[in-house]
Amino acid sequence: MKKADIGLIGLAVMGENLVINMESKGFTVAVYNRTVEKVDAFVEGRAKGKNIIGCRSLEELRDSLEKPRKVMMMVKAGKPVDDFIEKLLGVLEPGDIIIDGGNSHFPDTIRRTAYVESEGLLYIGTGVSGGEEGALKGPSMMPGGSPKAWEAVKPIFQAICAKVEDGSPCCDWVGENGAGHFVKMVHNGIEYGDMQLICEAYQIMRDLLGMSAEEMHEVFKKWNETELDSYLIEITRDILAYKDTDGDAIVNKILDTAGQKGTGKWTGIAALDEGVPLTLIGEAVFSRCLSAMKEERVRASKVFPHEIPALEGDREAFIEDIRKALYASKIISYAQGYTLMRAAAKTYGWNLNYGGIALMWRGGCIIRSVFLGKIKEAYDKDPGLENLLLDSYFADTIRTLVPSWRRVCATAVSSGIPMPAFCTALNYFDGYTTELLPANLLQAQRDYFGAHTYERLDSPRGKFFHTNWTGEGGSTSASTYNA
Repeated sequence: MKKADIGLIGLAVMGENLVINMESKGFTVAVYNRTVEKVDAFVEGRAKGKNIIGCRSLEELRDSLEKPRKVMMMVKAGKPVDDFIEKLLGVLEPGDIIIDGGNSHFPDTIRRTAYVESEGLLYIGTGVSGGEEGALKGPSMMPGGSPKAWEAVKPIFQAICAKVEDGSPCCDWVGENGAGHFVKMVHNGIEYGDMQLICEAYQIMRDLLGMSAEEMHEVFKKWNETELDSYLIEITRDILAYKDTDGDAIVNKILDTAGQKGTGKWTGIAALDEGVPLTLIGEAVFSRCLSAMKEERVRASKVFPHEIPALEGDREAFIEDIRKALYASKIISYAQGYTLMRAAAKTYGWNLNYGGIALMWRGGCIIRSVFLGKIKEAYDKDPGLENLLLDSYFADTIRTLVPSWRRVCATAVSSGIPMPAFCTALNYFDGYTTELLPANLLQAQRDYFGAHTYERLDSPRGKFFHTNWTGEGGSTSASTYNA
């Protein structure tokens, strides 16, 4: 019997769909699940008549694979991954490859890569984006880990992933150890930001303009034919048109409390660790937390009732302002995400291809959009680009969007409509483009109460000063460090 090209552990919906995808591209796949009944059900059901080998033990899985053996785990992040690594190390041989296709936290992938390599095997942690449909029809894949493993898995990964218009695969090697899972984490953080921005645009149209779901459906339909053309705008368009059994829009009946699985939170924590102002994604995470306080918000709304005044002025012009403000805020979110990846690459010694990452996100994944092509062009033109806002295309674009952006944020604030992501994006832009921030006063305060020292505008960077503000502190200052 022909041996399998790759093995897959974990037959939940993502795992099953990836297996069907691999088999449809000409690969033979061996499958295993901890609950072996799932293996039997899959082999007799969806996999019947296909080049898929059901295995009832890890030893059987090992024996059914071509060398070097490639085993992909699609199991829950955390302890289950570590448990399976231990089991696989007990049955596989040096040179074999263990792949984690789940949403693992990148520090875990750094640790696991080192551990598996110390046992003589190779390890890959790959982000897989696109949900169930992507897994079946072509996801975006972000692999990182042991560089020697890439050539062995490249033909499979690049065959099953999504492709862009010119046929380029939305999968390429990201970097060493945890780089793949880090980039997937940032992708998910940006996804949080994109979704929050769309929700804020929806809220201001609903609450300020009094628009119906059907009217907003038409707006998002038009927006999807502009620079905002993307998967998330597309599905928002469709959601707003979807009717419940009584003919009312189903979106109007959904409870306004949002869930989360943690990747947005991880992105925010990584930004704090790196000292990167990832303000928009942070607000998107906190907005979900605030939404979860439903009962408390209902009580508070009774204590602080407020009416939203009707919009004065041209309604159609304001809808166009919202579109432009959404685009401007989206640019900021990606600029912040890329700044975080640049900082982490420096910290962990990764050689990230930023244009390549934009290409990987062009198809298959949740944040896929036309806009990513512009990011790829920016980094192809200047691989060392410090910030997307400094690219000529994005700089020129933002200049045209700023007036609309300010009008929308000002209107929201004066009307009492929360738009935390739109507003924090504008605040970041204003802060980033301000030559003299008030941090001089902040440093004076720190030096006053803690002798933390400061640098001076009229002295070279790196030279520190301390002032005896009270006349009682003397000349002793604290050592300089960043916590």
